[in-house]
Amino acid sequence: MKKIFLSKNVFILILILVITNFLLNLSCSKQFTASEVEPSTPKSQIRHIILFIGDGMQLEHEIAASQYLYGEPMRLVWHTSSFYRLPCTTWDVTTYNQFAAKHGRPPYSPDSFDPLLGYNPDLGGRWPFPLDQSGEASYFLTRLPLPPDGKRSKLPATDSASAATAVATGYKTDDGNIAWLPGDPQEGRLRTLAELMRERIGASIGVVSTVPFSHATPAAHVSHNRSRSNYAQISEEIIRVTKPEVVIGGGYPGPSGTKQFNFISRALYEDLKNGVIRDYVFVEREPGSDGGQALLQAADTAIASNKKLFGLFGGPGGNFEPPLPVNSPGHPAINRQTTENPLLRDAVIAALKVLSRDPDGFFVMFEQGDIDWANHDNDYPKMIGTVWDLNEAVKAAISYVDRPGDDLDWSNTMLVVTADHANGFMRLKRDKDGKPLLGKGMLPQGKPAQLGRPGEYDLVTYATTEHTNELVMVYVYGKGNGFSYLAKRQGTWYPGTKIIDNTQLFEALAEALKLGT
Repeated sequence: MKKIFLSKNVFILILILVITNFLLNLSCSKQFTASEVEPSTPKSQIRHIILFIGDGMQLEHEIAASQYLYGEPMRLVWHTSSFYRLPCTTWDVTTYNQFAAKHGRPPYSPDSFDPLLGYNPDLGGRWPFPLDQSGEASYFLTRLPLPPDGKRSKLPATDSASAATAVATGYKTDDGNIAWLPGDPQEGRLRTLAELMRERIGASIGVVSTVPFSHATPAAHVSHNRSRSNYAQISEEIIRVTKPEVVIGGGYPGPSGTKQFNFISRALYEDLKNGVIRDYVFVEREPGSDGGQALLQAADTAIASNKKLFGLFGGPGGNFEPPLPVNSPGHPAINRQTTENPLLRDAVIAALKVLSRDPDGFFVMFEQGDIDWANHDNDYPKMIGTVWDLNEAVKAAISYVDRPGDDLDWSNTMLVVTADHANGFMRLKRDKDGKPLLGKGMLPQGKPAQLGRPGEYDLVTYATTEHTNELVMVYVYGKGNGFSYLAKRQGTWYPGTKIIDNTQLFEALAEALKLGT
């Protein structure tokens, strides 16, 4: 046989072609369309998303809770150096159109809009107060008409439904819309991150809230509706159609003889309670029962029987009764109003126990929704208790992922803490050095809002009982590389700043999960 000798240059060229072809094939093998499913992902790829939302929580609320608990302004778990932090805009289409009308500009279009109309850093600041104190109060607190009729007026700010939709789907929409396009077209459903994860990588999904499970924030991740107020429809879609592996929230209709079906349809409740819907292990609030223990036991039962978990709790108004702090200078203490509801940290552990069984990954959204109610009421003590509840829940999630002996770790998990919007325009009074006057264990003297008028306290001020368009914070746990997906987006809408938009949070999570376009 005649031997063939290749010159060095030819050999190198062939080698380059072989390697290039291999890499191209490898790259193509990782691309998939919406109709295809990738069964599993490498251990090093993000496939678990843990999203915490403090509803209505702004940075000043976080600092206030930290002052009460630790006597220092930035000591909550997500303030540590383990978290990467960015400021975030929250405006929705309704807010944008208010500003557009004021300045004689065209209304919002997804194909043509100016981010500076939704939020202007020169007027509002490049970071939330007090990191940036240049923001003009009038920019946030001047009422503007709601187009197109101009008869009503409100502060220009998102509501929870459109804010949750932005995070869940990457789309801006109108006030009140639940994963639905602005303008309410007939075919306006928007795919959510939870749905995309289930379809494309086979992940499990869950939503947990301290307010009714059919309320705006949890609903926008696992249902679709033109109005957030259609609680019965939303509850039916969540459990009978989307069927998340975990649903835990408020909306408990009350004990026998006093039941009020405000947040769950009567038919759905009865089918769950009577075992007609066999997919779920159902647990609800019981008089005299420890809600946290009951929920954790139900989670164990769901795991043993290979079922989903639905926990239905709550008190008056459908919400969990929030923990309350004690005014005891130097000695902070938080008291529970009842043990019949679980704490959010109990719900975190129960949810993660069920969801982490799935080797393909999971998405879960945990909401401390009572923060928003506390701020609507300008109820400072209640706000402290609810932020404490969120802080304990985040700590519980981190500890759960840190546990050895399973496939859940920080190489494949992304944990985010954020808020959907600000509320109340609360400000702490400070000394000449900028240190809050309220120290460890201290509560201000005063009273919450009365008949819509802002609360009155000696060491705290409130300017409104409504949402505001202030920046909120996004915190990403940094033991993995998840923060890089957000960091690359900072300032792209607002050059010269580190600001991201809430729709970009969706984009970052989708990219981290390699979900494609």
